[in-house]
Amino acid sequence: MDNRYSRYIDNPVPDPAREPVITLPDPDAHATSIRATALVFADPTSLNLLEYIGRVAPSDATVLIIGETGTGKELAARKVHKLSHRGDGPFIAVNCGAFSENLVESELFGHERGAFTGALNARSGWFEAANGGTLFLDEIGDLPLAAQVKILRVLQEREVVRLGSRTAIPIDVRLVAATNINLAEAVQAGHFREDLYYRLNVASLELLPLRERPGDILPLTWHFIDRYSKRLHLNAIELASDAERALLAYAWPGNIRELENVIHHALLICKNNKINKSDLNLNLGFRISRNDHPNGQAGSALSALENALASLYEQPSPQLFDSIEEAIFRTAYEYCENNQVQTGRLLGISRNILRHRLKRYGFLA
Repeated sequence: MDNRYSRYIDNPVPDPAREPVITLPDPDAHATSIRATALVFADPTSLNLLEYIGRVAPSDATVLIIGETGTGKELAARKVHKLSHRGDGPFIAVNCGAFSENLVESELFGHERGAFTGALNARSGWFEAANGGTLFLDEIGDLPLAAQVKILRVLQEREVVRLGSRTAIPIDVRLVAATNINLAEAVQAGHFREDLYYRLNVASLELLPLRERPGDILPLTWHFIDRYSKRLHLNAIELASDAERALLAYAWPGNIRELENVIHHALLICKNNKINKSDLNLNLGFRISRNDHPNGQAGSALSALENALASLYEQPSPQLFDSIEEAIFRTAYEYCENNQVQTGRLLGISRNILRHRLKRYGFLA
């Protein structure tokens, strides 16, 4: 494990199931994609998600991954595949939104020669291609209702029938689907089949937006610095403290993909191999608190905390930072009923760091 990540992950012993960063097989080939090319499990919420993935992955249950564009849904699906007994089989990723309505069924289920105009040869579909492995259907909410009916049948019967054929082909495929829309609302609106929704939603993974898992921001930042500095033949890159604070405060509407682009641009223009705040091409229109989210209770709580801090800044007292830090550790320790392991996980720090702070403020002898 890269030592850089040791302060973000409370797990000093390397563990293949908890590697700090997972990437697409060839991340540099996706330069123009809106997909995330890297995913990290460093924030406490991300570690909880990783633990949950580890529990559901060994089964063959269908998985529904929910998250905004650029949060790493395909990478989470790859993690499910890797930790399953299908890990040596194929992993096929398909973007449902990329198909025209006329071709979607042919792409998914295949076709025989002459099945439609232009079908000069028989061709297998993506379900057959994923036989023995995992089929990842991204943006499944974009599928037309007719294709949804056939997917439900495939899941129930474990077989596909190509267009223009009457012969069923047995398949052994695990389905992982993803969406950035609320499928329950789509069901109510008549845009998505209710029976398919419940069939997909056996195990549900929610990938929070980057602004709601701030512990992942700096590990991802260093991952992209490492990757792009090698491509640009740069050595010993530094990240200034003002740049670090700006990265943590930004809302990241484009999530991980936006962070990657920001770091790539910063490395192109930075001077003396040091990234400063002025090198970060952040969208000022979105320069708000990372948790200022209309649907999140965490966002409201952080907004209240920021208001309280602003009041403290107006009438600063001696050793203000120490007082604030002491309050953070005291309340977290009390919230976890004086359990050091749980407190460390809650704050996203190692137990050694926690014990040092607790001793410093007199909570431990």
